[in-house]
Amino acid sequence: MDRSAVPGIDEGGIFHPLRIAVLTVSDTRTGETDTSGGLLAERLTAAGHDLAAKAIVGDEIDAIRTQVRAWIAQGQVDVILTTGGTGFAPRDLTPEAVRPLFRREMEGFSSVFHQVSLGTVGVATLQSRACAGQIEDVFLFCLPGSTGACRDGWDRVLAFALDSRYRPCSFAEQVPRLRHLFE
Repeated sequence: MDRSAVPGIDEGGIFHPLRIAVLTVSDTRTGETDTSGGLLAERLTAAGHDLAAKAIVGDEIDAIRTQVRAWIAQGQVDVILTTGGTGFAPRDLTPEAVRPLFRREMEGFSSVFHQVSLGTVGVATLQSRACAGQIEDVFLFCLPGSTGACRDGWDRVLAFALDSRYRPCSFAEQVPRLRHLFE
């Protein structure tokens, strides 16, 4: 079998770090109790990416949009990861906050996340409205608020999708400041 056709990390490739911001959406978490946002920040820096920013906002549509728009306007982030607000509780509003901002929605992310999550939490994965899309040229991925869901999302999906060495392709190739490196 031709190894170039097998999906995975090309160990001979060059890693290009992305600038990633982490947004925790919660009415109750603080910097000390934000285990999900902390896990994402730890995982992305351990992988070699840059933690561009980290914040916690309440479960309010305006608060979520304001923070996302501010990071995008600053032009210093390639990717935003959110954690929290993707369930069915009345205050879970993250998808409602971000979907109207999407230039393009990434339907496949939800499908892949749910496949991964099915293996760890079973049909409870149906209680997540994980979603992703592109706002201007910034990719945004919305993960549930549980630390386990963030672990699954990073370790089994995003660690690969955001690694420039992943073949046959990665999201790094679509980041405007890196695009010329893949032409």
